[in-house]
Amino acid sequence: MNNGISRRTTLGLAAAVALLPGLSGAGTAGAAARPDRGPAAEEKNVLVFSKTAGFRHDSIPDGIAAIGELGAEHGFGVYATEDATAFTAENLAGYDAVVFLSTTGDVLDERQQAAFEEYIRRGGGYVGVHAAADTEYDWPFYGGLVGAYFQSHPEIQPAAIEVRDRAHPATAHLGTVWERTDEWYDYRTNPRGQARILAVLDESSYSGGGMGEDHPIAWCQEYEGGRVFYTGLGHTKESYTEPEFRLHLLGGIRYATGEAHADARPENGYTPLFDGTGTDGWQQAGPGHFRLDDATLTSVGGMGLLWHREPAPAAYSLKLDWRMAGDDNSGVFVGFPPSDDPQSAVDHGYEVQIDATDVPERTTGAVYGFQSADLAARDAVLNPPGEWNTYEIRVEGERLRVFLNGTQINDFTNTDPERGLTDGHIGIQNHGEGDEVSFRDIRLKELPAESGR
Repeated sequence: MNNGISRRTTLGLAAAVALLPGLSGAGTAGAAARPDRGPAAEEKNVLVFSKTAGFRHDSIPDGIAAIGELGAEHGFGVYATEDATAFTAENLAGYDAVVFLSTTGDVLDERQQAAFEEYIRRGGGYVGVHAAADTEYDWPFYGGLVGAYFQSHPEIQPAAIEVRDRAHPATAHLGTVWERTDEWYDYRTNPRGQARILAVLDESSYSGGGMGEDHPIAWCQEYEGGRVFYTGLGHTKESYTEPEFRLHLLGGIRYATGEAHADARPENGYTPLFDGTGTDGWQQAGPGHFRLDDATLTSVGGMGLLWHREPAPAAYSLKLDWRMAGDDNSGVFVGFPPSDDPQSAVDHGYEVQIDATDVPERTTGAVYGFQSADLAARDAVLNPPGEWNTYEIRVEGERLRVFLNGTQINDFTNTDPERGLTDGHIGIQNHGEGDEVSFRDIRLKELPAESGR
């Protein structure tokens, strides 16, 4: 790093954070020198910005410390400053994401705003924590970036959070309900429709909520070319010692830096086929089965197929979250007739493959045996075994498209008169002994009939 500053300087709170010039544990301002980013650099770098021009949270030093510790544990550089002169095009180019840690009020001038807008449009990442939504009310670009502005809050109290997306790296570690204590923000607008909602507050679980049944509290989006994660959590000092909150923050940072991938597109209109509570409407064909635990279906042995008894419409979008334990094998079948023989799906339908290693037309994202995925596009957005991915399988007439974590990786057209994508069922495969693949949140949205012609 420039100016002779160590990449790892210890705060009084034991954080592995490089303190940029002039920044002390008390949070005085310091300008950020751009980290050295040679062509072979692999480590991600994060700038933590915590300038306040309004209310100042006393948890900011704890947040800086926690992010520094996460960086040391997970291999990304962390630099902290409250000096807005860090916001130049040259300096920001050294960072993969900028964390606005409980900033408040007007913290950047017009030139600094312009530099940050350029940074986002060139693919930079943004993480907003808690009062980041109480920042820059007169800067429209920032309002779109953060997703919603702060409105008000009741007193600090316990509440229940309903986790709506359990594939995103910020929420995949959580159960369907997360109970904790914090300061719960109401927002001036609802970001649903613009952003992918990860979690909502259950207003019946606390007093003073003002947004009603749909009260987003964490979300992500792609905005003007950049990756965005926001969480309304993190008011209290205690937040930054909570393991689940730290993983929530870590996942948001990993997404914003591009280290982890997720489908950040807004989503609405989907009907659950498997919502985690049971397998009503599904039928097992062939040996083996799926184990249901933690709202998750995991394949167990055999060479079978769990298929949904309701035929799919002629045109639809199927989404589901999946995770491999290691070098495992499974797949998602579409367009096959009902049968107790899983081979019928192989012979008459199409399989979108899940397999870490195989020949191109038989590996993840392929239409098995027919067409390889776009391997470069796939590899750019594929999370490794042990982490969750999201498929969208879009059937429109005899056209089948596959999206992985929001990116199209396959576009296949059926020309076999013996097969038909517009007439059939949906199923997930349990491949055999030693193959462990898990599925969550299988949902379907019927598309307009004309899109299936």
